[in-house]
Amino acid sequence: MSDRTAYLAAEGYVDELAYELGPLDHRHGRLLIASGPPRPAAWAANVWLDPQQIKIASISDAAAQLRAIQRNWARYTPRLYRRATLIQEQLPAVSAKPLVFGTPSPAAPLGSWTLLDAATMLAAPHCTSPFPNGEIRFVEDRSGPPSRAYLKLWEALTVIGCRPRPGDMCLDLGSSPGGWSWALQRMGAHVVSVDKAPLARQIARLPGIEHRLDSAFALDPRAIGPVDWLLSDVVCYPARLLALVERWLAAGTCRRFVCTIKFQGATDHAVARRFAAIPGSRLRHLFHNKHELTWTKMG
Repeated sequence: MSDRTAYLAAEGYVDELAYELGPLDHRHGRLLIASGPPRPAAWAANVWLDPQQIKIASISDAAAQLRAIQRNWARYTPRLYRRATLIQEQLPAVSAKPLVFGTPSPAAPLGSWTLLDAATMLAAPHCTSPFPNGEIRFVEDRSGPPSRAYLKLWEALTVIGCRPRPGDMCLDLGSSPGGWSWALQRMGAHVVSVDKAPLARQIARLPGIEHRLDSAFALDPRAIGPVDWLLSDVVCYPARLLALVERWLAAGTCRRFVCTIKFQGATDHAVARRFAAIPGSRLRHLFHNKHELTWTKMG
């Protein structure tokens, strides 16, 4: 399959990815295959670059052909699960251990493959994610944070390969009950935590967190002054978040942004495109996102 790209949709969001991509050649479960080079695909958990269609004579032949290309492979199995499992068992094991936050993403190439039918594989030795099917799992903290929302922030920072440093000024918008503020405080940052609702008690008393009972949308960027990071998990319509981001970009007082775009009802593709068009930014559906996208800008 030369001159094609395959896009693995995030679980539950195939329609969003199909809308984003436009014309397709083939759909294989959550894997959407389209002609041409990679297209912008925020809803893709992983993008398979230059996938090859390979005829196979047997399970052993399939494994041998994959090993001849490279060492590490992750399978995607919407069907023919037993046959695919037997093939994968003949390949070197890929670690499935959860990642300790702060550990760099795996550096070794990880290819992806699937069975189109019993005698045909689709295999891509090069993919955009170093994690199997783009799914990043962490060693979780079960006692510190008040919710699991902090995993979105951990994942975003892991994917971009950058995080707040000790002493950085971080503005956490829509912070209640405080999961992101907790995560930032653990990194050594000074956190200004903004929400009209209170933080969880154990978060509010942590050193380095200043809580303001206020609306994220009422803040004047120039009155706040320079901040190293603006982070937002605020619940609002995407257009309202875009207006907030544009106000901060115009002020020029912050260079790094991590914002969750939460869709209320139908996906607002038009606003998503406007976020994606902001110079120097990236739009992604993270493994820990729900019906939302994460927008990041690092400078």
